[in-house]
Amino acid sequence: MGRTSTARDRLIDATGELMQSRGYGSLGVAEICAKAEVKKGSFYHFFESKQALTVEAVNAYWKAERSCWTTELAAAGPALDRLRRLLDAMVRLQRRMKEASGTVDGCLLGNLALELSTQEPAVRARLEEIFDEQIALVAATLDDAADEGTVPRERATAATARAVVAHLEGLVMFAKLKNDPAVLDDLWPHTLLLLGAAG
Repeated sequence: MGRTSTARDRLIDATGELMQSRGYGSLGVAEICAKAEVKKGSFYHFFESKQALTVEAVNAYWKAERSCWTTELAAAGPALDRLRRLLDAMVRLQRRMKEASGTVDGCLLGNLALELSTQEPAVRARLEEIFDEQIALVAATLDDAADEGTVPRERATAATARAVVAHLEGLVMFAKLKNDPAVLDDLWPHTLLLLGAAG
């Protein structure tokens, strides 16, 4: 039993890794199986399709990243400090990627959202749920910041939270395009401008 779950986990890990650097469309089941060291015939024992496997890879990616989001945003201290720690953690992730592989691969969630905007409805629906969860987490933090008087109450909205998440994803996309994590150096100062917050 342990062996089958290990093969399934290897398929999920291989998919996340390959899709983050290569995307969805150019990747076939045979290549995923080769990277995971799983026989192609076994693939369909675990997953009915590449789309189903991709949803699981997205879930695994968000499970790992979500712990960072919830840990940083629920930590003690002023709300803006918590938000800055989260954004700093996301920037460090891109820097580590560049140091490890020589490339900025960006965010799997953002990469897939861009690539699959008109296809693979199950993957798109899951991505939408995750981004909605991110927006809700940021919105709750902005609400705390408004209570603390560091963000104007009229800025502590879901729309502003969506703009913060979009700002993060957009700069990560530009860092990927330029293959330079230094693009993210402006993330926090421009987030403060978005929030109408005093630095």
